[in-house]
Parts: sequence; C-alpha cells; structure tokens
Amino acid sequence: MSALSKRTFLATPLLAATGLGTARLAQAQGCDRPAPPAYKPPASSGPFTAEADSLRASKVPAWFRDAKLGIWSHWGPQAVPGQGDWYARFMYVPGHPHYDHHVKTYGHPSEVGYKDIIQRWKAERFEPEALMDRYVAAGAKYFVSMGVHHDNFDLWNSKHHRWNATKLGPMRDVVGDWARAARRRGLRFGVSEHLGASHNWWWTSHQCDQFWPKLGVAYDGARPENVDLYHEPHDTPYLNRGGDWYTTNPKFHEIWYRRIVDLIDSHQPDLLYSDGGIPFGDVGRAAIAHLFNTSVRRNGEMQAVYNHKALGSGEFIREVGVQDVERGVLDGINPLPWQTDTSNGDWFFSEHDRYKTPAQVLTMLCDIVSKNGNLLLNVVQHADGTLAAESDVLLTEMTAWMKVNGEAIHGTRPWKLYGEGPTAATSGAFKEDTAYTAQDIRFTTRGDTLYALTLGEPKGTVKITSLRRGGSHELRAVRRVELLGAGPLRFRQGAQALEVDLPEQLPSRHVSALRVSFG
Repeated sequence: MSALSKRTFLATPLLAATGLGTARLAQAQGCDRPAPPAYKPPASSGPFTAEADSLRASKVPAWFRDAKLGIWSHWGPQAVPGQGDWYARFMYVPGHPHYDHHVKTYGHPSEVGYKDIIQRWKAERFEPEALMDRYVAAGAKYFVSMGVHHDNFDLWNSKHHRWNATKLGPMRDVVGDWARAARRRGLRFGVSEHLGASHNWWWTSHQCDQFWPKLGVAYDGARPENVDLYHEPHDTPYLNRGGDWYTTNPKFHEIWYRRIVDLIDSHQPDLLYSDGGIPFGDVGRAAIAHLFNTSVRRNGEMQAVYNHKALGSGEFIREVGVQDVERGVLDGINPLPWQTDTSNGDWFFSEHDRYKTPAQVLTMLCDIVSKNGNLLLNVVQHADGTLAAESDVLLTEMTAWMKVNGEAIHGTRPWKLYGEGPTAATSGAFKEDTAYTAQDIRFTTRGDTLYALTLGEPKGTVKITSLRRGGSHELRAVRRVELLGAGPLRFRQGAQALEVDLPEQLPSRHVSALRVSFG
C-alpha cells in the first residue's frame, strides 16, 4: 500500500537502465511467444459461483453495518528495518532511501536480501490477547489480520508456501493467534491479502546495480533457490502486457488461488480484504464464491464480507462486496455500505513517521459513519509486536471517548443528510488531511434518536441549522437534547437553528455527541 499510484508503479528508471533496446526488450519479455492457457479454478460448491451475477446476489451482513470500527494489524517483516511501507520493494531500487538504508545497515542486496530481513522478524514481544483487550476497549467490533503482503510471506501455516511465519521468523501462526484472541472477545475476524500484486510489485528484486562496485551483480531475487519467494524471472510477457498491478501470468493466478483458499479454509474469516480490485477475473471471483459458500456452511447463511477497491487493476463490482477507499472517504451518504482503510502512521513502522492525532482519527470516524461507512484502522506496531508510543496514546484516547460516545457510533445508521458545517472532505483515495472544526456537525441515527457529533471541542453554544424550526429535514419539534456523558441541556429551536447551551466542562475530548429526541 502506498500513495504511489497503483496504475503506474512499474514506471521506474530501472527498466530503462537495463540497456535493452526496444526490440531486444520485447524479445526478452517473450512478447513473440503465445500466452499459455488461463488457469481454471475448481467449480464452486454451494449457492455462489464465480459468475458476477451470482456474487451480486450477496448482501452485506448486519454485523458489518453495525460494527462501524475495525482494527487492523498491517504488520510483518517489513517493520524490522523501521523505514516504513514497501521496504521489500524499494530496498532493491538504487537511489531510494530504503536501498541506502539497507546497504548501510545490512549489506548489499546481492548478498543480504529481503529473505534475511524475514529471519530477523521474531515478534518476540507479541501478545495478541493483551492487544485485543486494548482494541475492544477502543471500540473495535471487528479485527483484521494481515494474511500476506506484497512481500509474498504468509503469516499463517500455509500449506502451499514454505515462506511462512510458522517456519521462519516468529515461528508461530500469527493469523491464528490473532483469530483466537478476537473470537474470544466476540469480535468478527478478517484477513487481508495483498498477494495479488506481488508478482509485478517485486520485479525489482531481480535487477542489479548499474554502477560500480557492484555493476551487473544480480540481487538475491534472481537466484534460482529463492524463486518461490521472489517469483519467477521477470523476463516474461506478464510484466507489462496488460498487467500493471496484477500480472497476467496464469501460473501465478493458480498460486494465488490455492493460497487464498487455504487462508480461508485455515481460519474461516468473516471478512476478506483484497488490496485492489478483484484479482484475475473468474479466478478472483471463484475465491470470493469460496469465501461466501464457506460462510453459508458455517453459519447457515451468508455472513461474510469482501472488501475491494475501485482503484487500479482488477474488477470493481460494487454489489459484490464492500467498496474500500484507501486513506480517503466518499462524498455524501452512499446507498451501499463502504469502508475506509487507513493507518495512524505509515503502513509499517517507520522511525521517521508522522502520526495522526486522536482528534484526527475520531473526527474521521464520525464523518465516515455519518456517510454509511466503516473505518478499518491500522494501529502501528513495532517489529517485536509492541505498540508504537503514538499508537498507545491513540488507543487510550479512543477508549476514553468510546466510553462516553460509543452509542452515537455503533449500531447507527445515516440520517437524511450526513452533516453540515464549513468543512467538507474531498472524495477519493489518498485524500485524508481534512481539518475539521467544532462548527462541523455529523449526524447518525438509532431508531427515532438523532445524534449530532461536533468534529471538534465546542464552546458556549452549538448551533445546528439543519434542525431549525420548520426546516425541511425534520418536521417534528425537538423535545429533549442531552450531551452524552453529561445529561440534559438547555436548548432553543428557532427559525434559524437549534441552539444548545453547553456546560463549561465537556465530558470527552476531541468530539462531543448530542442526543436529540423529538416530540
């Protein structure tokens, strides 16, 4: 994951730096060879098939709509260097800070590669039970574990891949540990797969320096004994023939399918997240059908959720799963449930990080929920499994806030409009730096009760123009206004606005929630 465009991430000077002319490059990529036949996944067993119309018949389960907040552990070996996201890719790109850090700290990538970083990931202080208590207290109703990132390292006891966390690094089933901790506390459990992009994402590991003293010396990704970690040599037609984020290589499609189905069968997730659109056409749709059918067999009805993005490669079929917006929000109330995924810092721990404040996270949550969305929040962990200091503060602040205001979030639905005020978030991915004020109001509902959340700490009097007397949004008169955590307040419903007098001392920081009842 990165703000780097997933449509153009392969546009790097390294390809030109190989020194191949256009004709030789086409020959080296095998563009004059016929493509092998497509991989055909096994037929579905259950009510859902790989046909798009079959999957469209699924409905987002009520548990997801009620949950509103999920915590994500976007965590793995790439946390070891402490340099942030995409380390496994950029440590093989000369001129990038990750490459410079790697050479200085560990050695040249022809000698010490990402396979050696994996060995350094011990997760020696990883305590999923204690962490899950923190996440539940902070308001999480579902939890998502990284299953496999673009680095091609499986975090469960993978049946089809020797590069996994039970055989290397932590020597434990990280996904299984998370799953048990979440389910013991009544949380729904999900997994994320970023494997679909791995084939093309990691072609950098097969390159070499274009300068002395290692001119032409291949990185460790080119060694035959490492092919199952770094993928086959990228001198094939699959790198650029219609396959920017996702490869067109049918051999890799089969690898992806078998491992994702194994992940589903091993841990029975309630949610599967793909980092992109639906991968590989009917192959990806067959995996979704397997997820849904497995849920039907386990629950007696379909209770699973599939997250995918309207961004980059792959199919986006709005009705098949929940739309996920990376580091951004949608505009207005979406008729279908959706989800923002973001992190309080970088996706993997970085020593140079800039973290979101608790206020930024909570105001973003309120804006998302008012628009029929959920927030899936990565809480940054160190490589050893402990929380970054900023993550610890965030969870502490969220816990205090949820004790007072959780009823305005969990189990709610949007009102007739999402909110009012001077600030509107820009719609779309990678647009999350909105600075809200206490004059920005967001609405949620539970039955006949309306909640008005101030996206800041208000003082004196709150004015809500959408609830003015005789307004078009609500014909009933306001009968009672309460501040969650403080009780009833004095109010006046005038022709211009509903005016509510606040106490000098607010019961919670960052966001205040008013409970409005009507006569």
